Amino acid sequence: MDGPALWYLNRSTGVVLLVLLTLSVVLGILAIGGRPARRVPRFAAQSLHRNIALLSVLALAVHVVTAVLDTFVDIRWWNALVPAGAAYEPLWLGLGTLSLDLILVIVATSLLRTRLRHRTWRIVHVGSYLAWVAALVHTLGIGTDLKEPTGWAVIPTACCVLAVAAATAYRLIRLTIDREPAGSHA
Repeated sequence: MDGPALWYLNRSTGVVLLVLLTLSVVLGILAIGGRPARRVPRFAAQSLHRNIALLSVLALAVHVVTAVLDTFVDIRWWNALVPAGAAYEPLWLGLGTLSLDLILVIVATSLLRTRLRHRTWRIVHVGSYLAWVAALVHTLGIGTDLKEPTGWAVIPTACCVLAVAAATAYRLIRLTIDREPAGSHA
């Protein structure tokens, strides 16, 4: 199978997926430490984070299926699971596969969260940052919409990078402020 419908669906789900992964990572970063926002109840922030993560998994499934079904490029079903040995863009495809594999582990451990020690779950869940970075680099390397003359995908990709950078900076500042001893503010 090939054709413009699969190609466009694959490209569009790739961009949507990066945005959804970014939103999930940003919400996760902001929720660390139990204070996602002063006016948003913790359960609401966690629910939003979880639902966006689930939408990410759905977009990821569509992205992978359309890439495998579209015969315009040679991507086999096992290339979606094994991050080595692809004929088409092996480095960039391998990074996308690494991201998928990490997301699968994160989903599995999240489903088993009540059976795992919190520390174990947290350590695995930190892999979502690596999954996001791998997905971002996959996008930069293989994303045709970044390289086209219009380059329209540069804007959402840059916004994703800025959002994660801003959330990380905010979180680091909050950690610094929260760790300062009382009365040390000048």
